[in-house]
Amino acid sequence: MSKYNALWEYVQKNGSPSFKLTFDEIGTIAGIPLDHSFLTYKKELSEYGYQVGKISMKEKTVIFNIL
Repeated sequence: MSKYNALWEYVQKNGSPSFKLTFDEIGTIAGIPLDHSFLTYKKELSEYGYQVGKISMKEKTVIFNIL
């Protein structure tokens, strides 16, 4: 079980073709703050029919896209 499972399930249930979440929103949804390990775990999202698009360090946002 991944530490980001709650986030992946949220993304899948969202159902939008593409949407943006802030780092703070991701931390709230996942129940843990977003950290560097997210870059390793993001590949798991493909199992849920989505992929991580652009990660903006300046805006502190992540874009999620449907596969």
